[in-house]
Amino acid sequence: MKKNIEWLGTKIVIPDEEIADAARVYQRKLTKPAGSLGMLEDIAVRFCSMQGTLRPNIEKTSIVVFAADHGVVAERVSAFPQEVTVEMLSNFVAGGAAICVMAETLNADFFVVNMGTASKGPQDEKIIQRSVGEGTHNFCLTTAMSELELVDALNVGSTVVERLEKDNCALFIGGEMGIGNTTSAAALACALISVRPEEMVGLGTGISETGRQRKIAAVTKGLDKHSEKLSDPLSILQALGGFEIVALAAAYLRCAQLEIPSLIDGYICSVAALFAARINPDCLHWFFYSHESAETGHQLILAALGAKPLINLQMRLGEASGAALVLPLLRTACDLHNKMAKFDEAGVSNKS
Repeated sequence: MKKNIEWLGTKIVIPDEEIADAARVYQRKLTKPAGSLGMLEDIAVRFCSMQGTLRPNIEKTSIVVFAADHGVVAERVSAFPQEVTVEMLSNFVAGGAAICVMAETLNADFFVVNMGTASKGPQDEKIIQRSVGEGTHNFCLTTAMSELELVDALNVGSTVVERLEKDNCALFIGGEMGIGNTTSAAALACALISVRPEEMVGLGTGISETGRQRKIAAVTKGLDKHSEKLSDPLSILQALGGFEIVALAAAYLRCAQLEIPSLIDGYICSVAALFAARINPDCLHWFFYSHESAETGHQLILAALGAKPLINLQMRLGEASGAALVLPLLRTACDLHNKMAKFDEAGVSNKS
């Protein structure tokens, strides 16, 4: 397996701290009290260091939603039937999903990657067909995916990002769609940071408390079933993961390797980001965290990442919607840095 994913070991460059220092000095010259724009200043400085310039630009942003089905839905863990995954793919094509509206409003590039659905999805130029299999297996009964499927899913995430790099992407926003994927994410998180399912499992798509108990039972069963296989990030992903979660983890890691910042969405994307970080902690230098979701357990994942999300609007939609909502904030931070007048230019007296 290792020779097919050698790229996982590619060195990640740490953003330029000298540029960051120069950007902080530049911020103090702008017509405002030092530090008065709070975290907006920190955001601009980080983008300067990542891009190696005092004029950061993230107008070229790409939003990619990875979609896949999950065998664990057989355990009745979702409020929606599995068919909704494919139906939502059609909704993406039609432009009717929340993230489609947001991408258009934000003038961000948007496309969907079909990682593998239980039934045939729509064939459209807006959907990149990279099916690894017809959804994962039910991890309560067997391993979610084979070793070959794991490798394929990792490589899809990598190649998608390589395509974005060639298109001069300045910021990557990953998203996910897949009925049952909060159950997979909860199981993955429990295995990686050793917390009880009761602490991690939430309401997902809006299940009842009875449904949440079924979800807890499924996660518990999966963890018990594969306890001997949960020794490292890749083994955990193979045993419990979803194709789209694996691809997201790979995408975040490859972005960092190619010096492309990632804006992390909510619960499921944060789980994928945590796996990327456990494979290579240096990728954390390239992450921004958009929001704290309403999903139970997200705080635990954010804490494991050492993350400070920028907003909390109690969202739990997925699809990269929370990250897309934060994109204007990041762009504004860069615009303020680039376009505000300096004290000497504006004829404004600086602090003595």
